[in-house]
Amino acid sequence: MPGATVLDVACGSGRHMRFAAERGHAATGVDRAQEALDAAATYGQTLLADIENGPWPFPDQKFGGVVVTNYLWRPLLPHIVAAVAPGGVLLYETFAAGNETVGKPSRPDFLLQPGELLTACTDLRVVAYENGFLAEPDRFVQRVAAVRPASQPAGQPPRHPLAAR
Repeated sequence: MPGATVLDVACGSGRHMRFAAERGHAATGVDRAQEALDAAATYGQTLLADIENGPWPFPDQKFGGVVVTNYLWRPLLPHIVAAVAPGGVLLYETFAAGNETVGKPSRPDFLLQPGELLTACTDLRVVAYENGFLAEPDRFVQRVAAVRPASQPAGQPPRHPLAAR
């Protein structure tokens, strides 16, 4: 969506905010580390928040793009998906089961199980999904690109393309 606002969850120093801002999008990043946010502020609006121990800081906001990388806190998955505006996109990539065989993170709390992102995205239309091994650096990841149809309000299941027949 041209000109859409992009949310970078657990943004760190803002590399995804930078990418969005360089393409003309207003970027918002949230993280719990002030020193990281100081760097990210160059690229857009930042918010210091402990999203694992406090309330979701964007309860009524929708974003044209939501980006999450190398971060997993399962209780937030519904909030993250709900933050995608109609016509918006979710890009999510993080470590998956199997990563414990090649390095960190290795705790199951931080590793997605097969299909877990697909399950979290049932309100969206998944356009790409991967679950597997990537080399250099060696890691197991799960990633999804999903869109909320423009005519579908948040929280409503997507219409199956054959349902209109």
